[in-house]
Amino acid sequence: MSDTIHIQIDRADGSLQRLIGLVERRGFHIDGINMADEGAMRRIALTVRGRDAARSIDTLGRQIDRLIGVARIQAQTFQSEAA
Repeated sequence: MSDTIHIQIDRADGSLQRLIGLVERRGFHIDGINMADEGAMRRIALTVRGRDAARSIDTLGRQIDRLIGVARIQAQTFQSEAA
């Protein structure tokens, strides 16, 4: 199962690297990323899946919220159609 987290983040140096590092350190694989710049901010749709069933997207979202310059917008969950 993969989840898409919609994030708004400052375009400051290293902000994207901090976000990606956090996601990977918390036990998630990044399956896709879509970005669009909006002035001083960047909108990101980050599609992730946990390395195992114990990984919670809610916990990851709360940790992302703590990053400086980040405002999480919402999360969506998608069931994988592959068996």
